[in-house]
Amino acid sequence: MLVLARKINESIMIGDDIEIVVVDIKGDQVKLGIRAPKNVSIHRTEIYQEIQDQNREAAQSVSPDKLRDLQKLLGKEKKKDEENSSS
Repeated sequence: MLVLARKINESIMIGDDIEIVVVDIKGDQVKLGIRAPKNVSIHRTEIYQEIQDQNREAAQSVSPDKLRDLQKLLGKEKKKDEENSSS
């Protein structure tokens, strides 16, 4: 882990396109601003963990039968798209 000291309005760069700025410091709380491309997801750790847990639960609830049904459906949709594009 890299540990850096920063003051208000100072920042750090992550790669070429992510900037973390110290916006405010009050007591034991630090407010950070994050500038990043829109395609970069930014979450507080507790929210990120909840998303990961929900994704795991969703993946475990999918049965092989449901996957087969989905494959059949996607196969039919692909055939329709191919027929429409060749017309």
